[in-house]
Amino acid sequence: MKRLTWACATAVAAAMLSTWVAGSTLIAGKQYAVAAPDAGLRTVRLATPAGRPVEGWLLPGEDKGALLLLHGIRADRTQMLARARFLQAAGYAVLLIDLPGHGASPAPAITFGLHEGAAVKAALDYLRGTYPGQRVGVIGVSLGAASYVLCADCPRADAVVLESMYPTIEEAVQDRLRMRVGPLAAPLSQLLLVQLPLRLDIEPEQLRPIERMPALDAPVLIAAGDADQHTTIAETRRIFAAAGRDKALWEVPGAAHVDLYAFAPAEYERRVGAFLARHLGVP
Repeated sequence: MKRLTWACATAVAAAMLSTWVAGSTLIAGKQYAVAAPDAGLRTVRLATPAGRPVEGWLLPGEDKGALLLLHGIRADRTQMLARARFLQAAGYAVLLIDLPGHGASPAPAITFGLHEGAAVKAALDYLRGTYPGQRVGVIGVSLGAASYVLCADCPRADAVVLESMYPTIEEAVQDRLRMRVGPLAAPLSQLLLVQLPLRLDIEPEQLRPIERMPALDAPVLIAAGDADQHTTIAETRRIFAAAGRDKALWEVPGAAHVDLYAFAPAEYERRVGAFLARHLGVP
């Protein structure tokens, strides 16, 4: 019996240690310079209330509106550059930023969209000030989508595209663990979630983008791959159901948790281009 008790205690301790190490990896940011691939990208540095700069690139447009592009976790603004080129060709001004804890935007930790909202607000304020009188839209991928939706004091956007966004942090953690450890996902996810208040002073209840959808107050296009296991298509349909009345859903056949523009560029340009043209036209 003692041996069994000791074995159980050892197993629990090992699980706690491994999830603590995993938690350290999940919230760790990575800062590095992001070089512009050509001279057509103007570097922009924005201030936030926390005193940490946000860096990005601005592509000029033709007075047809402005767009803010927000990348996914463990990426940087270059992830959105192909989208930016397509949108600039359509006449929009485009701002791509590195979210805090990514690329050239420093932060002590990644907060899964909560504190990243300060960078989103600074970027939207910049676009509103730089292009007064023009409509402004947002395209966010995964973490970028959650960062906009969770931003409580961000200026209202005139059109929003949310790609591959998680509904709640609880489901996000379980989905990712289920892909690796199967039925152990539920208990192990609790060992990760309990770290949120300890490490980041954040409660899981603060990381539920789906609960913010009814108050989004903007036309929204929700896109996700129907083979996505990081955020299942059933979860995406729940996010869509929670959104307001002016909404559209694009389920991308065969796509997993991937860059949807790279996966289906022609269809992406058709659907997203039409959505933005409808809502960002000249006021």
